[in-house]
Amino acid sequence: MTQPERKPGDRVPDVTFRVRKGDTFHDVTSADLFAGKRVALFALPGAFTPTCSSTHLPGYIGYAAKLREAGIETIYCLSVNDTFVMNAWAADQGATEDNVVMIPDGSGHFSRAMGMLVNKDDLGFGDRSWRYSMIVDDGIIEAMFVEDRNEPGDPFAVSDAVAMLDHMLKAAQ
Repeated sequence: MTQPERKPGDRVPDVTFRVRKGDTFHDVTSADLFAGKRVALFALPGAFTPTCSSTHLPGYIGYAAKLREAGIETIYCLSVNDTFVMNAWAADQGATEDNVVMIPDGSGHFSRAMGMLVNKDDLGFGDRSWRYSMIVDDGIIEAMFVEDRNEPGDPFAVSDAVAMLDHMLKAAQ
């Protein structure tokens, strides 16, 4: 069953992510990620894919300091990939705890509950996250930047770091 798309004012889904640090698995909950802080999360279809690797993730890595200056405590990158893939992609792209933290939504539970799980069988991907970003304050969605679902292919026009930073700077005026 398709979930309705969450929107500003809604609480983020309560899920548990299975992450691996070093040789150990850890459970990380939505509360661990979002409670008591203002964060940016951007979600994308897949690690190591062209737009995700050439533009989306590098953009957030490059703008991490500016987003923090504008009031973001942590930046998360979420994809429907397992923790091993997300860790390898982080190493490949230079994503660290200091710039962008990877969140593996391996089974798509968060993406589904957000109303953002899409089927990409036409590309051989299976179920993946739709491309979007959001600002979350203490677990409540403050702003969302969702790519046009009617645009063919893999649209990438509103969920980048520049659009988020511009929104934050305008809202602060």
